[in-house]
Amino acid sequence: MSTRVRFAPAPTGYLHVGSARSALFNWLYARHTGGTLVLRIEDTDEALKKQEYVDAILEPLRWLGIDWDEGPYFQSERRHLHTAAIEKLVAEGRAYYCDLTRDEIDRLAADAGLPRGYHGWSRDRHVEDGPGVVVRFRTPDEGTTVVDDVVRGRVEFANANLEDFVIRRGDGSPTFLIANAVDDHDLAISHVIRGEDLLNTTPKVLLLWEALGYGPPPVYAHLPLLVNEQRKKLSKRRDDVALGDYMARGYLPEAMVNYLATLGWGPPDGIEIRPLSEIVELFELEAVTKASAFFDPRKLDHFNAEYIKALPVDEFVERVRPFLTGPDVPWRPEAYDEEVVRRLAPEIQQRAVTLSDVVRWVDWLFVDEITDYDPKAWQKVMVKGRAADRVLDEAIARLADDPFDDPERLEAVVMGIGTDLSEELGARVLSQAPVRVAVTGSNVGLPLWEPLTLLGRERTLARLRAARERLASTTPPPTAG
Repeated sequence: MSTRVRFAPAPTGYLHVGSARSALFNWLYARHTGGTLVLRIEDTDEALKKQEYVDAILEPLRWLGIDWDEGPYFQSERRHLHTAAIEKLVAEGRAYYCDLTRDEIDRLAADAGLPRGYHGWSRDRHVEDGPGVVVRFRTPDEGTTVVDDVVRGRVEFANANLEDFVIRRGDGSPTFLIANAVDDHDLAISHVIRGEDLLNTTPKVLLLWEALGYGPPPVYAHLPLLVNEQRKKLSKRRDDVALGDYMARGYLPEAMVNYLATLGWGPPDGIEIRPLSEIVELFELEAVTKASAFFDPRKLDHFNAEYIKALPVDEFVERVRPFLTGPDVPWRPEAYDEEVVRRLAPEIQQRAVTLSDVVRWVDWLFVDEITDYDPKAWQKVMVKGRAADRVLDEAIARLADDPFDDPERLEAVVMGIGTDLSEELGARVLSQAPVRVAVTGSNVGLPLWEPLTLLGRERTLARLRAARERLASTTPPPTAG
């Protein structure tokens, strides 16, 4: 039998990184075994049947490079199959109608001194079908249902602990439990690879599978949960989990895929950063671990930075272009010069963690003037720094006639100012830092000299003069005593 795995997300308006990891593991297993990946959208809930919700799944998958061989199938379009299965179960006495509300169920449990929940109240009431009536599956009173899981091993569920669960809602729509059983059988799914949080639904699906006479069920593999630094399950409420947010911030899809592949699985040689083709070759479902996997944003940053460093210059320039030409950049659109980015790409790539980071490395080269100096840098370098005013005066004078075509000469001129002033004052004077703050607004950034040739003489001198005027107007700190 050929391998047929399915990724079956519910359309919730975004793709969770945990769901993306599940999609990837399904894809890896299908590609490793030469099998088929089936994409199915679990939209049995009417509230989720929105095209934008579907797009929020498909677009991130395409961005990641996860392609599928069949689908997407929509469970909402297969409702006739689900309904037929429900009717079969009712006709054979394996399911029944129930008209009790949640409040009535809770009251009956309380009156009987039983734990809260449904305890088979409608099994023998012979309820007729009608508006608001649900269909419940009659679970066995004895025995166990066993899930032989590739990742978690043998897991047993006592049938007595499984309530008669709903397989058709009061509005007539099937629940995902019956839809999963029917669709997995109809689509000949051989392997179900999904998150550990769905393990407790598996015995219910297996009971339905057996009741419908489907024969041997699929092989199940429940992946370890993704957790945050506090070892808590990733939550949209407190964690950064939407894959679209990482796309928007400039993470590379190949870095994200590589990182997600390490969450619960690792290559036998321990080398984590590697081409996807090698991951496909090495991937073994049996090697997935049980332990929860820590989704570490800092480690993802490391992966992404390494992938950015490895990009050829032309590809880097192309990839970063949307982030430097978008509506939120701090410079006029016409001020952007792609050749500047190309010239500085090797240095930028060594420093950028995400593509959106590149804005802060190059913004000073495209803005008309520096209006927002980093306050800590200004205080440390300009106000408290030794002879910063003299450095700026000398830089203005010595660079006034320089053609700005030789980075090494610019470096020699500026560093020479520090040497000369140090000899004159008998104390060390740093000359690069005041020039950097004046020209870029910060005391950290790319190596200064090549970018200065791109900024040019006139703009460099204008910024040196502006910083000098600002420094002259700065009130000095009060002296002691």
